Amino acid sequence: MEIENKTKYALLIEYNGNGMVGWQKQDVGISVQGSLEKVAKQIFNHEFHIQGSGRTDAGVHALGQVANIDFPLNHRLTSKHPFYIISAFNALLKDTGIRVISAKPVKTEFNARFSAIKRHYKYRILCRAAPPGIDKGKVWHYRRKLDVKLMEEGIQCLIGKHDFTSFRTIKCQAKSPIRTLDEVIFSREGEELIIKVKAKSFLHSQVRIIAGTIVKIGDGSWNPNDMDKILKGKNRSLAGPTAPPDGLYLEKVVYPDDLLDNDWPLIYEGEDKEYFFKKPLIKI
Repeated sequence: MEIENKTKYALLIEYNGNGMVGWQKQDVGISVQGSLEKVAKQIFNHEFHIQGSGRTDAGVHALGQVANIDFPLNHRLTSKHPFYIISAFNALLKDTGIRVISAKPVKTEFNARFSAIKRHYKYRILCRAAPPGIDKGKVWHYRRKLDVKLMEEGIQCLIGKHDFTSFRTIKCQAKSPIRTLDEVIFSREGEELIIKVKAKSFLHSQVRIIAGTIVKIGDGSWNPNDMDKILKGKNRSLAGPTAPPDGLYLEKVVYPDDLLDNDWPLIYEGEDKEYFFKKPLIKI
């Protein structure tokens, strides 16, 4: 049954992708979208569609996935502090790796996917002989030493607007392989190498294929100049392997300030007692 009076909310979500089929709801398997929609129905007794900022693949994690959902306007939860909404969701999600971190009302025209202007991903590589214990399923375990200087040299040709055919899967449904890669930054934290990538949008598995390719340069198997040949060759078979999903995280999604305040506040228990909306909720 359609909700007559509704208000649009943005949700900030984190999840451990292990054991899930990804963000998008599918006929078989546990998805983030499906889990959230199921919980929303339990709370509000309505069918819901939750729009996410992007369709992360099976096994991929998120620290800052953003989604939008239309809640009933006059429900007791939507007239209170967002603490109550996130608490209701997380109580029902307690046996999953999904958590709603924050929630806030947004303008009617906000769309988590199409309103986004930047997406930040990071890829974690554990470089050592011993496999991960605490971080099992959360990093790509790579047993060989990686030369960051060679990787930084090789990645330069990918920065900017290019045809990334060599860096997308054959299953990619994007109409065009043209994308603009804004920034790639490498950093080390102990035994871990972190690759941070920023762009407005990405092709299917683009970040994982870039990671799988640049590692071949970092371990000395390929030359930094090979990256330019791979890019210009416009052929997936030229690039390296698709890196495992374990190390990939959707870190942050950025929106225009007039649609969403990108500084998501941490919500603490007890704040709800002094909370009042500064603006009335938006009726749709």
